[in-house]
Amino acid sequence: MASDDQIDLFSLGELAAPAQPLDPELIPTDAKVPIPTGTYSDMEEIKAHCNRCHRCELGATRTHAVVYRGNIKAPIMIVGEGPGENEDLQGLPFVGKSGQLLDKILESVQLTEADVLIANIVKCRPPENRTPTPAEMDACRPYLLEQIRIVDPKIILLAGASAVRGLVGDKRGITKIRGEWIEWEGRFCMPVFHPAYLLRNQSREKGSPKWLMWQDIQTVRAKLDELQQS
Repeated sequence: MASDDQIDLFSLGELAAPAQPLDPELIPTDAKVPIPTGTYSDMEEIKAHCNRCHRCELGATRTHAVVYRGNIKAPIMIVGEGPGENEDLQGLPFVGKSGQLLDKILESVQLTEADVLIANIVKCRPPENRTPTPAEMDACRPYLLEQIRIVDPKIILLAGASAVRGLVGDKRGITKIRGEWIEWEGRFCMPVFHPAYLLRNQSREKGSPKWLMWQDIQTVRAKLDELQQS
């Protein structure tokens, strides 16, 4: 091979421009801007970005971003779909009727707010409480991943099909997947019915959604006890 055809190894560094450091202030402006692992040092930094975020169109209609409530070092993290009207007004997840039912479900197995951190796939309320679109979930998912990293929960409850699809990518219906443990990123994830679904299905008969939820939350409690003893 002629010498002028050979690549000058000493000039390879000139071929690639050095990577530009990420400006964190660009994160809330565009969903194409990545959110690398370790971007945020605490939950309040995430909350500040979410309250001025426009990575999707939901930022244009929110009152408050709804980022979390509960213990930031809880062993259980609960991920719902998205904020409703009460949540949008208060800036806290699961504070309406669904949240009241969720709290009762947790209390039934001696779990309190000290044991959980509650968040959603999307941090801003979809208009008319519609289901978040895939693009909206994708834009907001990196915030959730940072929340999971900071909390470092042993167990994640995925409340409803959108939560399952938005975090772990499983598109099966919630009635088919609920109650099954999913191992994801070294964590135990349990799909469960969303409390709003339980409010629409009041029967407590064997095999009903409420009856199944009772089985699932007992399974979660047993798993937590097992993990804390190991």
